Amino acid sequence: MRGQPYARWGAAGASGEDSCYLNYVSGLAKRTSISLRTVEGDLPAVSPFRGSPFASPTDSPAGARMQGGSTGIVYGGLKYQARCIADVRADAGSTTFLAGTLSLKEENEVHLIRLLPGENELVCDGLFYHPNEIWDLKSCPFDHRLFSTVYTSGEGYGASVWKIPELYGQSNSPQLEELFKLDEHTAKIRCVLWWPLGKHDKIISIDERNIFLWNIDPSNKSAKVVSQGSADMLPNLRGGAWDPHNHNSIAAITDSSLHFWDLRSMKRSNAIEHAHIRDVDYNPKKQNIIATAEDEFGIRLWDLRMLKHPLKDLPGHSHWTWAARHNPEYDELILSAGTDSAVNLWLAKVGTDESGPESPSGSPNSQEEPLLNSYTDYEDSIYGIAWSSHDPSLFASLSYDGRVVLESIKPYLQRK
Repeated sequence: MRGQPYARWGAAGASGEDSCYLNYVSGLAKRTSISLRTVEGDLPAVSPFRGSPFASPTDSPAGARMQGGSTGIVYGGLKYQARCIADVRADAGSTTFLAGTLSLKEENEVHLIRLLPGENELVCDGLFYHPNEIWDLKSCPFDHRLFSTVYTSGEGYGASVWKIPELYGQSNSPQLEELFKLDEHTAKIRCVLWWPLGKHDKIISIDERNIFLWNIDPSNKSAKVVSQGSADMLPNLRGGAWDPHNHNSIAAITDSSLHFWDLRSMKRSNAIEHAHIRDVDYNPKKQNIIATAEDEFGIRLWDLRMLKHPLKDLPGHSHWTWAARHNPEYDELILSAGTDSAVNLWLAKVGTDESGPESPSGSPNSQEEPLLNSYTDYEDSIYGIAWSSHDPSLFASLSYDGRVVLESIKPYLQRK
C-alpha cells in the first residue's frame, strides 16, 4: 500500500467530480490515480533582479505578473474540510507533508503526503484515523514518525503527541499510537510548538490563559510540565512561534498584541501593542527578524531590537491575511495565505545593519515590486501553508475545502 498514488487533476484538467476515489474495504484504502502536469508547468521566461537571487515578475513578457495556480500538483485525498498542513522536516529523503481534517460529524483523518521524485505525483504514504476535529498539527522536527495535534475533546479541547506505526504503508488498518496527552490545561488549547532546529527534549503548549513548557520523553511515552506562565490580564492567547535562534524565547499572539516571553523566567520581555495579528514567523537565517500577518496591515517585518515601527510593510491580501512563512533557505522569500482564496509569494529584503526601519508612513525602502506571484487556483479560504524543508523551492497549501496544492518557485530563483 505504501506510496500508492492518490491525486486528482489540477483545475485545468478537472471534469465533473474528483478524478480519484477512496473506497474502504475491510479498512483497506484502495487508490487510483491519473497523470498530473509538472510542478513547474509552462512558465514564461524571467530574468533575475539586478544583484538579487530572485526573479522579477516585471521582467517577464509584457511585464505581467504570473498567475501560477494552474501549474501545481493537486492532491485529492482529503474528503473533509481541513485547516492544518505541516512539513515533515525530519524526513530528509523526500518532500513530505502531514495534513489533518476538520469534520464535525465524520471520523477525521491524518494524511501522510509525499512527492514522488521525478514523477511529479503526490502519493498517500499513510492514512490514519484521528478521533476528533484537528485545529492544530505540527510535525516533530527530529523524528518523522512523531507529530502533535490540538483537537476538540467533548466540551473542550485536548492536545496529544502521536506516533505513526512502523508498518504504516503495509498494514490494512494502521492505527496511530497516542504517546501522551498534554492534559494540564483548563482553558481552550490553541497550539503546540516544537523547537524547529534539531533535537530538543521540550515542547510548548499554549491555551487562552497560559503557556506550558513540557519535558518530553517519547521513548517512555511521558510528558511533564516544567514551568508555566500566565497571561494575567492580557486578552486571549491565540498562538505563537518558537525562536529558532534562541530556544529560551517564544512569541505569543493575543487578540490585540504580540508578546515575547523568556522561557527561563516565564515572564514577558517585550511586545508589539495594538496589533490584530493572526500569525507570526521567525526569519530562519537572520536573528531578531520576524514576520507578522495582520488584519489591518497585511504582512509586516519587524526587528525585535526596535519595535516602534516595522522594517517593512507588504500589502497582504484583499481579505484577512491568515498566515505568513519565511522560506527555510531563501529567507527573503515569504509566503502568505488568506481568506481571499489566494497564496502570495513576496520578495521582502531586510537587513539587520540598515540605518533604521521604514518611516511611520510606510514608505518603501526598496524599489522592487514585492509581490512576485499570486497563486489563485482555489475556491475557498486558505489557512495552511508549508515550505518543503527537503526542497525549499516547493511549498504546499491547504484550502478549507480540503484541496492540497504543491507549487514550485523555481522560476523566481536565479538561474545559474
